[in-house]
Parts: sequence; C-alpha cells; structure tokens
Amino acid sequence: MRIFKNILYASTGLHDDIEGLKHALALAHTNSIPLTFFLTFPQLGGAQQSYQEKFAAFLALEAQTALQKARAALMLEDDMPPVTFIVEDDQKSPVNSIVRQVQRNKHDLLIKEAEPQEEPGFKTLDMTLLRHCPCSIWLAQPISRAHQDVRVAAAVNPESQDQVYRDLSLWILEVGRTLANHCSGRLDICSCWDFEFERYLRGSSLADMPDRNILSAVDYAEATHFAELNNLIHEAGIDEPFHIHRLKGRPEDRIPAFVRGRGIDILVMGSMSRTGITGFFVGNTAEDIINQLNCTLVALKLTGSTGSTAAL
Repeated sequence: MRIFKNILYASTGLHDDIEGLKHALALAHTNSIPLTFFLTFPQLGGAQQSYQEKFAAFLALEAQTALQKARAALMLEDDMPPVTFIVEDDQKSPVNSIVRQVQRNKHDLLIKEAEPQEEPGFKTLDMTLLRHCPCSIWLAQPISRAHQDVRVAAAVNPESQDQVYRDLSLWILEVGRTLANHCSGRLDICSCWDFEFERYLRGSSLADMPDRNILSAVDYAEATHFAELNNLIHEAGIDEPFHIHRLKGRPEDRIPAFVRGRGIDILVMGSMSRTGITGFFVGNTAEDIINQLNCTLVALKLTGSTGSTAAL
C-alpha cells in the first residue's frame, strides 16, 4: 500500500478547530513519518505594524496550545509524534505561503481545517488551495460523531479508459478503506452511471426508437458500469465490509445528494493536477461536487511520483 511520506499541517491561526490536526498527528504517529506544523498569517499594516511581533508570538502560542489539545485527545505523549514548527508572516496571501511551503519541502499531503461557513462548499481560500496546491489536500470539517461512528465514503469513476484516472480511482478506494478501518469500519463506495442519450431518445420524435430498445440500451449501460466497478474494486484488493452505491445521473448532482442523505462525514474523491505548468486545477465536475459538500473532504491528486495512502 502506498504511504504518505511527508505531511504538512497548515493553519492561519484564526480558528479553534483541531479535527484536521488530530488526523495529521494520527497519520504521522502511526506511520512514523515527518509532520510539519506551518503557521502563516498576514503582516499587520498601518498603525498596527508595531504589534507584529506580539501578534506572531500570540498566534504561535495558540498553535502550540492546539497541538497539546490534539495530542491529549489522541492520548499521545507530549513529544509524540515529533512536529517541526514553522511560523511565517506573509504580505501577500496564505495560499501563496502554503503552496510555496508544499513545493519547497516536497510535501505529499496537506491537511488544513476548513474555513468555517454556514453554507455548503468551501470558502475562497480553501477552493484556491484545491486549485493550486500540487499535492493531495485534506480539508477537515468538525465532526460531531464519536470516532468509531464516523462514516467514510469513496467516490470513484470505474469507466475511464485512461490509466491515470484508473490509478486515481484505485488509490481513492485504498484511502477510503484505510480511513473506514479506523472509524466505523464500513466503507460506502459510490459511483455514478448514466446513458447519456436516454433523454434525447425519449424526447425526440426524430429518433423514433421503441421504448424496449431504449430500456435495453439503458440496461446495458448499467450492467457495463456495474461490471467495471466490480473489476475496479477487485483490482484494488480492499477488504469488506463495504457497501456499493450505483447512482444513476450526473456526479455533480448525485454525489452531494448521496453525501447528505447518508450522513457521510468524510468523502474521499479525486482531483487531477498537472505538473510543469503555472496553475494546477481540480476539474469542472469535481469542483461542482466540492461546492455542494458540507463534510470533510480528502481530495487526492496524482502528480507523478506524489501520492500515497497511510494507515491511521
């Protein structure tokens, strides 16, 4: 199983949630891998500039307190796992600082508390990170359930013929299985299928296709998807228990509804990124899904040699 080798936990120092920090500590501790706590914040301007040093010291103290609370919640010793602590004030943007830190130290997983908001989706800072950060991203939302009751889902596309996308789906299943093993134990696997010409054939007088032929085509599309999904799960080699959900319709419609309806706490899904160009991207369908989520998101990116899963 592929293993994350270098985790970055990033904080802007403005929120009290520690859900993501607990996950970062657990991953680092269980797998004996490096963890860096990166605190970044803007420089004070104008009349407040003279308070910059005190402000930095205050945020650093708050971050250390959060680290102690997270360790205590996991019943870890005060110095376990070891954490490298970096504080940086930046005149431009926390996104620039975080991405620069990821690139400079070749981190393969970024964990961050999601910026709080009442509506589904993620705020601009988090969405910008999803688009531009070259490594996988874990955006943690507060979870009210006990850890052993946390519900994990993995969203995959088994029908892509592109090997890169297939590798990404296999990795999503591995990560989902690993997370579920340390939560409720059950993994929900969801995948969307559709016969894209069905609406045209049913609504077009020009097509003039008998209903039985349309139904046969729809049934064939569903059966093909189910076979590909079973092959993907078999290839991933993941253990039960898991429950398969075949959702008919567009992913941007069905996956957010599935997450809400099933009360999913953590969704593992993929987002593609390209290296060698200035910007990285999530992808239109993935972004449409993400904009409707109200759960913790683990967005995996395959970027050449980057990428892996870790046992919690």
